[in-house]
This record gives sequence, C-alpha cells and structure tokens, in this order.
Amino acid sequence: MSIPAFGLGTFRLKGQQVIDSVKMGVELGYRHIDTAQVYENESEVGQAIAESGVARDELFVTTKIWTSNLAGDKLIPSLKDSLARLRLEQVDLTLIHWPSPNDELPVADYLGSLLEAREQGLTRQIGISNFTVSHMRQAIEAVGVENIATNQVEIHPFLQNRKVVDFAREQGLHLTAYMPLAVGKVMQDEVLKSIGEAHRASAAQVTLAWLLQQGFAIIPSSTKRANLQANLEAQELRLSDEEMARIATLDRGERLANPGFAPHWD
Repeated sequence: MSIPAFGLGTFRLKGQQVIDSVKMGVELGYRHIDTAQVYENESEVGQAIAESGVARDELFVTTKIWTSNLAGDKLIPSLKDSLARLRLEQVDLTLIHWPSPNDELPVADYLGSLLEAREQGLTRQIGISNFTVSHMRQAIEAVGVENIATNQVEIHPFLQNRKVVDFAREQGLHLTAYMPLAVGKVMQDEVLKSIGEAHRASAAQVTLAWLLQQGFAIIPSSTKRANLQANLEAQELRLSDEEMARIATLDRGERLANPGFAPHWD
C-alpha cells in the first residue's frame, strides 16, 4: 500500500483539539493520519479514528518511535504500547522519528528492530524521519531501500532541503514533507500570495500544490474545518513551470525543527 500523498498532521495538537481535528479531517476525506509517540496524542487519535465510523482498511495511520525507545529491547514493546493507545492491531507505517542522538546507537540496530516489528505484523511498512544523507546511506545499507517506505523531513518554500531531496531521488527513496506551510509563514509571503491570486487560491494552497507536484507526500495540520477543507482543495491546483521556478527561489535555509539532539544537517 503506497503512502497517500495527502495526509493530516497532528504535531502539537492535544486532547479534544486533536480529536476534533482528526474527526473533521476524516469526515472531509482525509485518509492518512500522522502521529508519533512523543506527540502524546496517540490515545486521542485512536479515539477519533474509532469514532469516525470509517473502516480501518480505508485509513492509513503513521506513528513514530521516539529516541528513548530506539534500543533493541525497547523498540518493539514501545510500538505495542502505541498500538494499544491507537486501539489498532497494526499501523500502516512506523518511522524512526530521529536518528539516535549523537549516533550513540547504530542505524542498523534500530532499523533491524523495526524490520522485526514489521515481520511480527505490528506495522505494514517501515521508514525514517529527519535522516541526513549520511543516515540515509546507513539505512539503505542496513535494510535496503526497498524496505524504507519514506523519509519524513522538513520541506517548505523557505527550507527546500535540496541535498536530502536529490540524494533520496537518486536512490528511489520516497519523501514526506512535514511543516509544509512553515508553521503559517507561507501565508505572509508576497510571491506565494501573488501566484495564488492568479489561481484564486491562497498562499497555503499554492505551497501544498508546489510540494505535491514535486512528488512529495504532505501532512499539513489544522484545527479549523475551513482550513482543513481548503488544504485538501490544493490537490486540484496546477502550477506552471514558471510558477514552480519562482517558488524555488524562496529557499533561505530557514529550518524550524532543530532540537539540540538533531543530527548535523546537510
């Protein structure tokens, strides 16, 4: 099962807020839901899915293993805990959320454990997140590119992450763009707004269309029904080559997700 190109992110959403967002999203047609252990909202996401009335096999659910659970004896039990919180027997995709801080644990070790989790039927696919070119090389060497469903990384007009993108494409490795709207910053950009005016679309819709046209999966989030609907409508927007090129000039290396334990970025 391929990863649906359009997903619903749940980062920073907690309690009733995430329940409402997921239920509204599913009602509007979202079928790809993205969560993580560290978001501390898996239980609420699971509740929203259970109450949505949509058949399990129509939904694609992603979660991510946190860094404290990467050690071999912790990873699979932590995924089983995630499944219990999500009220699911299996997730569709499990990602390593971040490489082991300071590379204390070898990539091959925790990806091997994740592959074992797949073999046990806990997850249909496995993948990676926030992996640099070096980490992607190690991952491919460890389990083969055919066993890595995606690398989920920050990509938006102001951080186009070209070295990671180019390497992934060379290897045939799919990419998922998180923070695709740069936490709302795209809405203030004059280039994106002017392109949007030509299409009777918002700067956010232009940005999402730009990412989709490059072949990325995207996981924007929102707590407002109108925004969830508008984001979905970006799938109908087609940008010209010239418009795509204009957006390509906006890259300024503005990284928004950069915790102290992050790897050395490319």
